[in-house]
Amino acid sequence: MTNQPSPLSSFYAGWDTFQRDLVNAVAPLSPEQWALSVAPTHWSIERLVQHIAGDRAWWFHIWMGEGNTEVAEIAHWGAEGAPARSGAELVAGLKTTWQVIERSLAKWTAADLDFLFPSPPELTEEERAIFGSRTRQWIIFHVLRHDIHHGGELALGMGGYDLPTIWRF
Repeated sequence: MTNQPSPLSSFYAGWDTFQRDLVNAVAPLSPEQWALSVAPTHWSIERLVQHIAGDRAWWFHIWMGEGNTEVAEIAHWGAEGAPARSGAELVAGLKTTWQVIERSLAKWTAADLDFLFPSPPELTEEERAIFGSRTRQWIIFHVLRHDIHHGGELALGMGGYDLPTIWRF
């Protein structure tokens, strides 16, 4: 009997719960609530959710080639001059990018973590110098850390308006 390597999803268990709780917290928001700033010097709920989805798409699609053209579009949601997104579009963006992450974690194993990705050609020369090459492990952890950071920011800001948050307690 041969041992099958465990998929990375077994090591990142809990991220799926974070995703579910994030979607459940923001999906019922009204347009007025989406526009609320989480703090006077911080982005709106809308902008934070756009940023979370865009970051996921940028790293998983632009850097690692996962996902399709829909994911590529999400990676550019925060670009200068990009149109504002509705709440429904933002929730769909979270779901779409999560599907990419979920499928990727299910197919990769620990043996895949050391794979080194060069800076994508879409980056400027200056950006390539800043980012350099990144391993799959670095990218996955960065996106998870980014989700948690901004998820906490959303929880704090939404809680300040007595809105249900991702923590639900």
